[in-house]
Amino acid sequence: MYHNFCQDQNLSQGLTISVSKFEQQLRYLSDQKYTSYFASELENLKVIALKSIVLTFDDVTENQLIHAVPLLKKYNFKATFFIPYGYIDKTDKWNASIDNLSHKIMTLDQLKSLDSNIIELGHHSYLHQKYDSLSTDEIQKDFDACFNIIRSNNLQITNSLAYPYGNFPKKNPQKKVFFKILEENSIKMGFRIGNKVNTFPFKNKYEIQRIDVKGQDSFLKFRLKLKFGKLKLF
Repeated sequence: MYHNFCQDQNLSQGLTISVSKFEQQLRYLSDQKYTSYFASELENLKVIALKSIVLTFDDVTENQLIHAVPLLKKYNFKATFFIPYGYIDKTDKWNASIDNLSHKIMTLDQLKSLDSNIIELGHHSYLHQKYDSLSTDEIQKDFDACFNIIRSNNLQITNSLAYPYGNFPKKNPQKKVFFKILEENSIKMGFRIGNKVNTFPFKNKYEIQRIDVKGQDSFLKFRLKLKFGKLKLF
């Protein structure tokens, strides 16, 4: 799971990773013969390659377009980019409290210009709020706002959702109600964080785990995360 990109190694911290580190990671995946999949491809597959990966990018920031997309093309890796629809052509104000920076979100024209052979688009909510802090009506209104943007602008979106902050109701009955809302809105897969390596087929299509790649991660730590997930010792 990736967020923001920068040129300066000294700024490679938290949710922001340097371009050189990102390229080193992609080069490793390529050298090790990993097969990348769109999230949507996994909906109907029963078997995947032994070395498989789903590269996901939250927030569709312009720095992803500038820095990440060319490298994905260079190494021929597919990726799924998740859109916070209410912030298209604005800034990701929620990150300002994390790294004191806000990042520009892509425009509609930029989103439409992405090469569909490399990038597919998915949902990241409308207002980028924590789902477990919202009522069922508020969650549905958020979905309605997403679909209105999609229809009004003829966006091609896969039925995959990355939960903002990796957050969703984790206890029943709220959890069951939330998953029912996802079903009713035709969401096929829901991505949390979790930081564990998934088995396939997925045990729960609405609790797919992702490994959070941090800007300060060493190359060794990246390789360990890739194989084992997040280890407490690291």
